[in-house]
Amino acid sequence: MIKTVGIYKSFGELAVLKGVDLTVEKAELVSIMGASGAGKTTLLQIIGTLEEADKGQILFNGEDITQFSRKRLNQFRNEHLGFIFQFHHLLPEFTAQENVAIPGLIAKKPKSESLKRAAELLDFMGLSDRLLHKPSALSGGEQQRVAIARALMNQPDLVLADEPTGNLDSKNANDIHLLFDQIRKEFGTSFIIITHNRNLAEKADRLIEMRDGKLLL
Repeated sequence: MIKTVGIYKSFGELAVLKGVDLTVEKAELVSIMGASGAGKTTLLQIIGTLEEADKGQILFNGEDITQFSRKRLNQFRNEHLGFIFQFHHLLPEFTAQENVAIPGLIAKKPKSESLKRAAELLDFMGLSDRLLHKPSALSGGEQQRVAIARALMNQPDLVLADEPTGNLDSKNANDIHLLFDQIRKEFGTSFIIITHNRNLAEKADRLIEMRDGKLLL
């Protein structure tokens, strides 16, 4: 489904990625582990089109998205990718439902349609009674579920998650990983998850170690 071929990236004299090849299939859950500075987040940002590689290809269903114009790349990101971060990045003045609906509104979908799907996703997350709550009224685990629902708003093919359970206790962290597995089965969504939690990483379909800018396949 998505494939990176020979991805290189440097920041000044520092070589961060040194020829990374990675293939993720539809509905596959892949976890990546490695020490700080190994290049994990940079790789995720490049796959997510948030950062440009110095060299290499990113193939989505065989099409090289690195050749897209900026406008087409923005559209691709909104339509096909979802993002989950360690920090929820929820807008404090908006309700849970409104936060989830934001990607739909950015895609210029009708507000009523976006809010309806947001409510459905929050129900799937077990938060049907939290639709009108603002982030300050939600627990950490609930906030992360809202962030996950937001990532799923436009039915992405691939969700990129950077330390999604880093700020959660062990129970909530385990619940989130079980939720990822449920999502990929229910929606056919693929996941690339960066985590320092080996116990949770080993529950993925594949656990890949990253060291000094290379994947140890």
